Amino acid sequence: MRLMLMLAFSALLVASAAQANSPTESNNLVSGEEMRRLVTQNRIFLATPFGGELPLTYYGDGRVDGSGEAVGLGRWLAPKDKGRWWIAGNQLCQQWEQWYDGKRFCFTLEKAGPASVIWRRDDGYSGKARLARR
Repeated sequence: MRLMLMLAFSALLVASAAQANSPTESNNLVSGEEMRRLVTQNRIFLATPFGGELPLTYYGDGRVDGSGEAVGLGRWLAPKDKGRWWIAGNQLCQQWEQWYDGKRFCFTLEKAGPASVIWRRDDGYSGKARLARR
């Protein structure tokens, strides 16, 4: 059952990644310090292929909270999770307690407009996120 839940969640993120624009190497890449400022001053909403958004809240003390309730993740896995985040060089890294079985991932961010970014995870997946001031 747990494997099915992880596959369903992975499928959601893969589909989300497929709809996003692929980032390019450019001057729009966000530096580590700017990344820290962006994620702690804003709520991050990951776009999903179903038209919904997955909200993530990053706190200055290294905590991160996520909720998939609005996009129906509760049918497949824990609808909410919490974890830790940190900056490593020019990457945003995070590790959830339950999602992804606690695996660590790191991301680069590229500015895609005044209130959006394109993320690229270290395993090659990418997607788009909206930033909303907290």
